[in-house]
Amino acid sequence: MVLENKSKKAQLREWIPYLVVLLSFGILMPLAYFMGVLSMNTMTLWGRYFCFAIAAVGVDLVWGFSGKMSLTQALFFCMGAYGLGMYMTLENLPAGQDIPTFLTWSGVNELPLMWKMFANFPSAILFSLLIPAIFALIFGYFIFRSRLKGVYFAIITQALALAMYLLFSRNETLLGGTNGLTGFKYLLGFDLRQDAVKLSLYFLALAALVLVFIYARYLVKSKFGKSLIAIRDSESRMRFTGFRVHFYNVMIFGISAGICALGGMLYLPLTGIITPGKMTVQASIEMVVWVALGGRGNIKGAILGAFMVNLLYSLLTSWLPGAWLYVLGGLFVITVLYLDKGLIGLLESFSGKWFKSQKEETVLLEMKEEVEA
Repeated sequence: MVLENKSKKAQLREWIPYLVVLLSFGILMPLAYFMGVLSMNTMTLWGRYFCFAIAAVGVDLVWGFSGKMSLTQALFFCMGAYGLGMYMTLENLPAGQDIPTFLTWSGVNELPLMWKMFANFPSAILFSLLIPAIFALIFGYFIFRSRLKGVYFAIITQALALAMYLLFSRNETLLGGTNGLTGFKYLLGFDLRQDAVKLSLYFLALAALVLVFIYARYLVKSKFGKSLIAIRDSESRMRFTGFRVHFYNVMIFGISAGICALGGMLYLPLTGIITPGKMTVQASIEMVVWVALGGRGNIKGAILGAFMVNLLYSLLTSWLPGAWLYVLGGLFVITVLYLDKGLIGLLESFSGKWFKSQKEETVLLEMKEEVEA
Protein backbone atom coordinates (compact mmCIF):
# COMPACT_ATOMS: atom_id res chain seq x y z
CA MET A 1 0.00 0.00 0.00
CA VAL A 2 2.85 2.38 0.86
CA LEU A 3 4.55 1.65 -2.44
CA GLU A 4 1.26 2.18 -4.26
CA ASN A 5 0.82 5.58 -2.61
CA LYS A 6 4.39 6.55 -3.50
CA SER A 7 3.80 5.50 -7.07
CA LYS A 8 0.69 7.67 -7.29
CA LYS A 9 2.55 10.61 -5.77
CA ALA A 10 5.35 10.18 -8.28
CA GLN A 11 2.85 10.20 -11.14
CA LEU A 12 1.19 13.28 -9.67
CA ARG A 13 4.51 15.09 -9.40
CA GLU A 14 5.20 14.25 -13.03
CA TRP A 15 2.11 16.21 -14.07
CA ILE A 16 2.85 19.23 -11.87
CA PRO A 17 4.99 21.04 -14.52
CA TYR A 18 2.17 20.67 -17.07
CA LEU A 19 -0.34 22.08 -14.61
CA VAL A 20 1.96 25.00 -13.78
CA VAL A 21 2.38 25.86 -17.47
CA LEU A 22 -1.35 25.56 -18.12
CA LEU A 23 -2.10 27.72 -15.08
CA SER A 24 0.39 30.34 -16.23
CA PHE A 25 -0.95 30.66 -19.76
CA GLY A 26 -4.59 29.90 -19.02
CA ILE A 27 -5.14 32.03 -15.90
CA LEU A 28 -2.16 34.15 -14.85
CA MET A 29 -1.47 35.78 -18.22
CA PRO A 30 -5.13 36.68 -18.89
CA LEU A 31 -5.35 37.96 -15.32
CA ALA A 32 -2.26 40.10 -15.93
CA TYR A 33 -3.94 41.49 -19.04
CA PHE A 34 -7.11 42.42 -17.18
CA MET A 35 -4.98 44.09 -14.49
CA GLY A 36 -3.20 46.17 -17.14
CA VAL A 37 0.19 44.50 -16.69
CA LEU A 38 0.20 42.94 -20.16
CA SER A 39 -1.08 44.55 -23.34
CA MET A 40 -3.35 42.93 -25.90
CA ASN A 41 -0.45 42.94 -28.36
CA THR A 42 1.48 40.71 -25.96
CA MET A 43 -1.46 38.33 -25.62
CA THR A 44 -1.84 38.16 -29.41
CA LEU A 45 1.87 37.56 -29.78
CA TRP A 46 1.71 34.58 -27.43
CA GLY A 47 -1.31 33.31 -29.32
CA ARG A 48 0.91 33.21 -32.41
CA TYR A 49 3.57 31.38 -30.41
CA PHE A 50 0.98 28.73 -29.58
CA CYS A 51 0.30 28.31 -33.30
CA PHE A 52 4.03 27.96 -33.98
CA ALA A 53 4.27 25.41 -31.17
CA ILE A 54 1.53 23.34 -32.82
CA ALA A 55 3.57 23.35 -36.03
CA ALA A 56 6.68 22.41 -34.04
CA VAL A 57 4.88 19.33 -32.70
CA GLY A 58 4.14 18.34 -36.30
CA VAL A 59 7.81 18.76 -37.24
CA ASP A 60 8.92 16.73 -34.24
CA LEU A 61 6.63 13.83 -35.11
CA VAL A 62 8.34 13.50 -38.50
CA TRP A 63 11.91 14.36 -37.56
CA GLY A 64 12.14 13.44 -33.90
CA PHE A 65 10.19 10.17 -33.89
CA SER A 66 10.61 8.84 -37.42
CA GLY A 67 14.03 10.31 -38.15
CA LYS A 68 13.07 12.13 -41.38
CA MET A 69 14.18 15.77 -41.55
CA SER A 70 11.43 17.44 -43.56
CA LEU A 71 12.06 20.95 -44.87
CA THR A 72 8.56 21.48 -46.16
CA GLN A 73 6.41 21.69 -43.03
CA ALA A 74 6.07 25.46 -43.40
CA LEU A 75 4.26 24.74 -46.66
CA PHE A 76 1.57 22.74 -44.86
CA PHE A 77 1.34 25.48 -42.22
CA CYS A 78 0.63 28.00 -44.98
CA MET A 79 -1.77 25.71 -46.83
CA GLY A 80 -3.94 25.61 -43.73
CA ALA A 81 -3.76 29.39 -43.40
CA TYR A 82 -4.57 29.92 -47.08
CA GLY A 83 -7.58 27.61 -46.82
CA LEU A 84 -9.14 29.60 -43.99
CA GLY A 85 -7.95 32.81 -45.63
CA MET A 86 -9.98 32.07 -48.76
CA TYR A 87 -13.13 31.76 -46.66
CA MET A 88 -12.33 34.94 -44.71
CA THR A 89 -11.63 36.81 -47.96
CA LEU A 90 -15.08 35.90 -49.28
CA GLU A 91 -16.72 36.74 -45.95
CA ASN A 92 -15.12 40.20 -45.88
CA LEU A 93 -16.11 41.19 -49.43
CA PRO A 94 -18.08 44.45 -49.66
CA ALA A 95 -21.82 44.16 -50.18
CA GLY A 96 -22.64 43.41 -53.78
CA GLN A 97 -19.18 42.11 -54.67
CA ASP A 98 -18.97 38.40 -55.48
CA ILE A 99 -15.25 37.87 -56.10
CA PRO A 100 -12.07 39.42 -54.64
CA THR A 101 -10.67 42.43 -56.45
CA PHE A 102 -7.32 40.79 -57.22
CA LEU A 103 -9.13 38.05 -59.13
CA THR A 104 -10.77 40.60 -61.42
CA TRP A 105 -7.33 42.08 -62.07
CA SER A 106 -6.34 38.64 -63.35
CA GLY A 107 -9.26 38.62 -65.77
CA VAL A 108 -11.47 36.30 -63.69
CA ASN A 109 -15.17 37.18 -63.85
CA GLU A 110 -16.59 34.20 -61.97
CA LEU A 111 -15.54 32.68 -58.67
CA PRO A 112 -13.20 29.73 -59.44
CA LEU A 113 -14.13 26.24 -58.29
CA MET A 114 -11.28 26.03 -55.78
CA TRP A 115 -12.61 29.19 -54.13
CA LYS A 116 -16.16 27.80 -54.04
CA MET A 117 -14.84 24.87 -51.98
CA PHE A 118 -14.05 27.37 -49.21
CA ALA A 119 -17.20 29.46 -49.53
CA ASN A 120 -18.67 28.34 -46.19
CA PHE A 121 -17.02 27.85 -42.83
CA PRO A 122 -17.49 24.08 -42.25
CA SER A 123 -16.14 23.16 -45.67
CA ALA A 124 -13.29 25.65 -45.27
CA ILE A 125 -12.23 24.01 -42.00
CA LEU A 126 -12.53 20.53 -43.50
CA PHE A 127 -10.60 21.26 -46.69
CA SER A 128 -7.98 23.35 -44.89
CA LEU A 129 -7.07 20.26 -42.88
CA LEU A 130 -7.66 17.56 -45.48
CA ILE A 131 -5.93 19.09 -48.51
CA PRO A 132 -2.50 19.51 -46.83
CA ALA A 133 -2.78 16.05 -45.27
CA ILE A 134 -3.79 14.36 -48.53
CA PHE A 135 -1.12 16.25 -50.44
CA ALA A 136 1.46 15.06 -47.92
CA LEU A 137 0.19 11.48 -48.12
CA ILE A 138 0.46 11.42 -51.92
CA PHE A 139 3.86 13.08 -51.97
CA GLY A 140 5.09 10.89 -49.13
CA TYR A 141 3.87 7.72 -50.80
CA PHE A 142 6.10 8.19 -53.83
CA ILE A 143 9.06 9.44 -51.78
CA PHE A 144 9.04 6.76 -49.10
CA ARG A 145 8.19 4.04 -51.61
CA SER A 146 11.45 4.99 -53.32
CA ARG A 147 13.19 4.57 -49.93
CA LEU A 148 14.60 8.06 -49.93
CA LYS A 149 15.98 9.09 -46.56
CA GLY A 150 18.66 11.15 -44.90
CA VAL A 151 20.03 14.11 -46.81
CA TYR A 152 18.22 13.05 -50.00
CA PHE A 153 14.85 13.30 -48.28
CA ALA A 154 15.76 16.71 -46.85
CA ILE A 155 16.82 17.97 -50.29
CA ILE A 156 13.69 16.82 -52.10
CA THR A 157 11.40 18.31 -49.44
CA GLN A 158 13.41 21.52 -49.69
CA ALA A 159 12.88 21.49 -53.45
CA LEU A 160 9.14 20.99 -52.91
CA ALA A 161 8.99 23.97 -50.56
CA LEU A 162 10.80 26.17 -53.08
CA ALA A 163 8.59 25.01 -55.97
CA MET A 164 5.38 25.66 -54.04
CA TYR A 165 6.65 29.06 -52.92
CA LEU A 166 7.21 30.03 -56.56
CA LEU A 167 3.79 28.63 -57.51
CA PHE A 168 1.93 30.52 -54.77
CA SER A 169 3.79 33.72 -55.66
CA ARG A 170 2.39 33.79 -59.19
CA ASN A 171 -0.77 35.79 -59.86
CA GLU A 172 -1.99 33.01 -62.14
CA THR A 173 -2.44 30.80 -59.06
CA LEU A 174 -5.34 33.13 -58.07
CA LEU A 175 -4.24 33.36 -54.44
CA GLY A 176 -3.08 36.95 -54.31
CA GLY A 177 0.44 36.42 -55.63
CA THR A 178 3.25 37.78 -53.47
CA ASN A 179 0.76 39.98 -51.59
CA GLY A 180 -1.06 36.91 -50.31
CA LEU A 181 -4.42 37.18 -48.56
CA THR A 182 -5.06 40.06 -46.17
CA GLY A 183 -7.55 42.74 -45.16
CA PHE A 184 -9.60 40.57 -42.80
CA LYS A 185 -11.89 42.38 -40.39
CA TYR A 186 -14.47 39.76 -39.53
CA LEU A 187 -14.65 36.02 -38.86
CA LEU A 188 -18.08 34.45 -38.48
CA GLY A 189 -19.44 37.92 -37.85
CA PHE A 190 -16.99 38.68 -35.01
CA ASP A 191 -14.91 41.83 -35.34
CA LEU A 192 -11.26 40.74 -35.25
CA ARG A 193 -10.23 44.24 -34.14
CA GLN A 194 -12.02 43.93 -30.79
CA ASP A 195 -9.95 42.95 -27.78
CA ALA A 196 -12.54 40.40 -26.61
CA VAL A 197 -12.27 38.55 -29.93
CA LYS A 198 -8.47 38.68 -29.85
CA LEU A 199 -8.51 37.24 -26.33
CA SER A 200 -10.88 34.49 -27.45
CA LEU A 201 -8.49 33.60 -30.28
CA TYR A 202 -5.69 33.43 -27.70
CA PHE A 203 -7.64 30.89 -25.65
CA LEU A 204 -8.60 28.97 -28.78
CA ALA A 205 -4.95 28.66 -29.83
CA LEU A 206 -3.98 27.59 -26.30
CA ALA A 207 -6.74 24.96 -26.18
CA ALA A 208 -5.69 23.63 -29.60
CA LEU A 209 -2.07 23.38 -28.45
CA VAL A 210 -3.11 21.41 -25.36
CA LEU A 211 -5.21 19.01 -27.44
CA VAL A 212 -2.43 18.56 -30.00
CA PHE A 213 0.06 17.89 -27.20
CA ILE A 214 -2.24 15.26 -25.65
CA TYR A 215 -2.82 13.62 -29.03
CA ALA A 216 0.89 13.62 -29.93
CA ARG A 217 1.81 12.23 -26.52
CA TYR A 218 -0.75 9.44 -26.94
CA LEU A 219 0.43 8.77 -30.48
CA VAL A 220 4.13 8.35 -29.62
CA LYS A 221 3.29 6.07 -26.69
CA SER A 222 1.04 3.86 -28.79
CA LYS A 223 2.12 0.82 -30.78
CA PHE A 224 2.24 3.03 -33.86
CA GLY A 225 4.56 5.49 -32.13
CA LYS A 226 6.85 2.77 -30.83
CA SER A 227 7.09 1.37 -34.34
CA LEU A 228 8.11 4.83 -35.58
CA ILE A 229 10.88 5.01 -33.00
CA ALA A 230 12.08 1.55 -34.00
CA ILE A 231 12.12 2.66 -37.65
CA ARG A 232 14.10 5.74 -36.69
CA ASP A 233 16.67 3.66 -34.83
CA SER A 234 17.02 0.91 -37.45
CA GLU A 235 14.88 1.14 -40.55
CA SER A 236 16.59 -1.76 -42.29
CA ARG A 237 15.99 -4.07 -39.31
CA MET A 238 12.30 -3.17 -39.19
CA ARG A 239 11.98 -3.79 -42.92
CA PHE A 240 13.74 -7.13 -42.55
CA THR A 241 11.30 -8.22 -39.82
CA GLY A 242 8.36 -7.66 -42.17
CA PHE A 243 7.12 -4.20 -41.16
CA ARG A 244 5.70 -2.01 -43.91
CA VAL A 245 8.10 0.80 -43.15
CA HIS A 246 6.86 3.07 -45.93
CA PHE A 247 3.29 2.85 -44.54
CA TYR A 248 4.39 4.21 -41.15
CA ASN A 249 6.48 6.94 -42.77
CA VAL A 250 3.68 8.02 -45.08
CA MET A 251 1.09 8.07 -42.30
CA ILE A 252 3.17 10.15 -39.88
CA PHE A 253 4.05 12.53 -42.71
CA GLY A 254 0.34 13.06 -43.40
CA ILE A 255 -0.53 13.42 -39.71
CA SER A 256 2.26 15.97 -39.31
CA ALA A 257 0.97 17.94 -42.29
CA GLY A 258 -2.52 18.06 -40.78
CA ILE A 259 -1.16 19.30 -37.45
CA CYS A 260 0.91 21.99 -39.16
CA ALA A 261 -2.15 23.04 -41.19
CA LEU A 262 -4.12 23.40 -37.96
CA GLY A 263 -1.45 25.73 -36.61
CA GLY A 264 -1.67 27.81 -39.78
CA MET A 265 -5.46 28.05 -39.59
CA LEU A 266 -5.27 29.41 -36.05
CA TYR A 267 -2.39 31.71 -36.95
CA LEU A 268 -4.25 33.61 -39.68
CA PRO A 269 -6.99 35.31 -37.58
CA LEU A 270 -4.36 36.31 -35.02
CA THR A 271 -2.10 37.87 -37.65
CA GLY A 272 -4.51 39.03 -40.33
CA ILE A 273 -2.29 38.16 -43.28
CA ILE A 274 -0.72 35.15 -45.00
CA THR A 275 1.79 35.40 -47.85
CA PRO A 276 4.04 32.95 -49.71
CA GLY A 277 6.91 34.33 -47.66
CA LYS A 278 5.78 32.09 -44.79
CA MET A 279 6.35 28.92 -46.81
CA THR A 280 9.92 29.53 -47.93
CA VAL A 281 12.74 27.08 -47.31
CA GLN A 282 14.06 29.43 -44.64
CA ALA A 283 10.74 29.24 -42.79
CA SER A 284 10.89 25.43 -42.76
CA ILE A 285 14.52 25.52 -41.58
CA GLU A 286 13.48 27.81 -38.74
CA MET A 287 10.89 25.22 -37.68
CA VAL A 288 13.63 22.58 -37.63
CA VAL A 289 15.73 24.89 -35.43
CA TRP A 290 12.79 25.23 -33.00
CA VAL A 291 12.67 21.48 -32.56
CA ALA A 292 16.44 21.02 -32.45
CA LEU A 293 16.91 23.71 -29.82
CA GLY A 294 14.00 22.52 -27.70
CA GLY A 295 14.84 18.83 -27.97
CA ARG A 296 14.22 16.50 -30.88
CA GLY A 297 12.15 13.41 -30.09
CA ASN A 298 10.45 15.12 -27.16
CA ILE A 299 7.04 16.78 -27.56
CA LYS A 300 7.71 19.10 -24.63
CA GLY A 301 11.01 20.09 -26.16
CA ALA A 302 9.44 21.00 -29.52
CA ILE A 303 6.96 23.32 -27.79
CA LEU A 304 9.65 24.85 -25.60
CA GLY A 305 11.90 25.44 -28.60
CA ALA A 306 9.11 27.17 -30.54
CA PHE A 307 8.46 29.46 -27.58
CA MET A 308 12.11 30.30 -26.96
CA VAL A 309 13.19 30.92 -30.55
CA ASN A 310 10.17 33.06 -31.44
CA LEU A 311 10.42 35.03 -28.22
CA LEU A 312 14.09 35.65 -28.97
CA TYR A 313 13.16 36.60 -32.53
CA SER A 314 10.65 39.19 -31.28
CA LEU A 315 13.25 40.73 -28.97
CA LEU A 316 16.20 40.74 -31.36
CA THR A 317 14.31 42.07 -34.37
CA SER A 318 13.45 45.08 -32.20
CA TRP A 319 16.96 45.60 -30.85
CA LEU A 320 19.23 44.20 -33.59
CA PRO A 321 17.12 43.46 -36.68
CA GLY A 322 20.10 42.64 -38.90
CA ALA A 323 21.58 40.07 -36.53
CA TRP A 324 18.72 37.58 -36.41
CA LEU A 325 19.93 35.18 -39.11
CA TYR A 326 23.38 35.01 -37.49
CA VAL A 327 21.80 34.30 -34.11
CA LEU A 328 19.56 31.63 -35.63
CA GLY A 329 22.52 29.91 -37.27
CA GLY A 330 24.52 30.16 -34.07
CA LEU A 331 21.72 28.58 -32.05
CA PHE A 332 21.59 25.64 -34.44
CA VAL A 333 25.37 25.14 -34.29
CA ILE A 334 25.41 25.31 -30.49
CA THR A 335 22.53 22.85 -30.31
CA VAL A 336 24.25 20.35 -32.59
CA LEU A 337 27.61 20.60 -30.82
CA TYR A 338 26.64 20.90 -27.17
CA LEU A 339 22.91 20.27 -26.69
CA ASP A 340 22.20 16.97 -28.38
CA LYS A 341 18.99 16.63 -26.33
CA GLY A 342 18.08 20.31 -26.56
CA LEU A 343 16.96 22.64 -23.81
CA ILE A 344 14.47 20.12 -22.45
CA GLY A 345 17.29 17.61 -22.00
CA LEU A 346 19.29 20.23 -20.13
CA LEU A 347 16.32 20.95 -17.88
CA GLU A 348 15.76 17.26 -17.26
CA SER A 349 19.38 16.78 -16.23
CA PHE A 350 19.11 19.60 -13.65
CA SER A 351 15.60 18.95 -12.41
CA GLY A 352 15.09 15.23 -12.83
CA LYS A 353 12.57 15.06 -10.02
CA TRP A 354 10.16 16.98 -12.24
CA PHE A 355 10.79 15.02 -15.41
CA LYS A 356 12.76 11.89 -16.14
CA SER A 357 13.55 10.72 -12.60
CA GLN A 358 9.85 10.53 -11.73
CA LYS A 359 9.28 8.03 -14.52
CA GLU A 360 12.22 5.94 -13.38
CA GLU A 361 11.05 6.08 -9.78
CA THR A 362 7.58 4.94 -10.80
CA VAL A 363 9.00 1.99 -12.74
CA LEU A 364 11.21 0.95 -9.81
CA LEU A 365 8.32 1.12 -7.37
CA GLU A 366 6.17 -1.01 -9.63
CA MET A 367 8.99 -3.57 -9.95
CA LYS A 368 9.37 -3.71 -6.17
CA GLU A 369 5.66 -4.29 -5.77
CA GLU A 370 5.77 -7.19 -8.22
CA VAL A 371 8.73 -8.75 -6.39
CA GLU A 372 7.10 -8.43 -2.96
CA ALA A 373 3.84 -9.81 -4.30
